[in-house]
Amino acid sequence: MSNAPTANWLTQASFDRLTAELEELSGPRREEVVARIAQAREEGDLKENGGYHAAKEEQGKIEARIRQLTVILRTAEVGQAAEVTDVVAAGNVVTATVAGTELRFLLGSREIAGDSGIDVYSESSPLGRAVLGAKVGSTVSFEAPNGRAIEVQVTKVEPYDG
Repeated sequence: MSNAPTANWLTQASFDRLTAELEELSGPRREEVVARIAQAREEGDLKENGGYHAAKEEQGKIEARIRQLTVILRTAEVGQAAEVTDVVAAGNVVTATVAGTELRFLLGSREIAGDSGIDVYSESSPLGRAVLGAKVGSTVSFEAPNGRAIEVQVTKVEPYDG
């Protein structure tokens, strides 16, 4: 199995939003945290300096998010949502009955959805792999972690407009 990052499909709006977040984190937010760390260092004893430890923790989170965004944006395939047909594709909103329960979700990356509140399943998740390429009206299945087969009936495919 390759360790190369896989491409992430993003809408132009998602790409722009993530690019702006990366610029904010790489510039002003990073500088702000570095300044807070420097100020806390000047206060002396670092063992019991809560401000220093909080700033270092925040710095770690910011640096991790910068790395994550860099990979996402570097491997992004930017474009319009897949043209909606009766076949499920990445970037579509899928309505399906999963084990007797109706679900509506975006097939793609959580980064596409942003703060929209819609459930998101990756194309590489068990549910995502099962429905990818399935036609409306078809029934597919995937194996749950407990080994049980879970049936999924695709009932609707829509474009994602986020």
